[in-house]
Amino acid sequence: MDIATLIGLIGAIGTIVMAIVIGGSAGMFINVPSIIIVFGGTLMVTMMRSSMSDFIGAVGVAGRSFGNPLEKPETLIEKFVEYAELVRKDGMIALEAKVSEEKNEYLKRGLEMLVDGKDKAYVQTQLSKDTEIMVIRHERGADVWSSIGDFGPAMGMIGTLVGLVQMLANMSDPKSIGPAMAVALLTTLYGAFLANIIAFPIQQKLKQRMVDETLNNELILTALNFMQDGGNPRVLSDKLSIYLDPATRAKMANA
Repeated sequence: MDIATLIGLIGAIGTIVMAIVIGGSAGMFINVPSIIIVFGGTLMVTMMRSSMSDFIGAVGVAGRSFGNPLEKPETLIEKFVEYAELVRKDGMIALEAKVSEEKNEYLKRGLEMLVDGKDKAYVQTQLSKDTEIMVIRHERGADVWSSIGDFGPAMGMIGTLVGLVQMLANMSDPKSIGPAMAVALLTTLYGAFLANIIAFPIQQKLKQRMVDETLNNELILTALNFMQDGGNPRVLSDKLSIYLDPATRAKMANA
């Protein structure tokens, strides 16, 4: 679980709810017509601009921003130094015992190819293509959430216009002015909430994760190629340290 995403989401919603409760009754901020216009309308319009597979896939991809945290590069480096020493001592076949233990699917596929004796060019091509497909998948998911962020406030504006029309059409009936005005204002609020509390943060989280996962995959591929070339395990850590931030690199160098 990515604790930053969870804390951020709960904190943002909690802050808004607290302000509403302190200011008065929370019930006045619940309006069914506004919810239907903003949330229902936004989902329908987003579905219209996307294929059904991309729309459904975006929900699954978003789930990854909350769970399945990526391994830290320094953890991968330590793991590969161990693997390289094992290969240097007992050969590639020694990695077979590590394949079943590995939870990182990308790394697992790479180890399987090494155990199967695939050549370096094959491993490079297959894993590079795997990374390209991962990037496409994340970009499509991020685009869907970006559309939700764009359409949410737009649907809120449509709801505002609907509420104003209803209010102006019933000026002679004072009792209808309040509900119509509530629709006008709350749709704007719901649209801003959907875009800025949910959609855009998820979109940006997906892009951040895509970059982090791409760097991890590059690190893994570099290490696998190094082992195929029969490199010295003592050199591997220095070779892979380029993927670390300066502070972590210095910490590992002094360890």
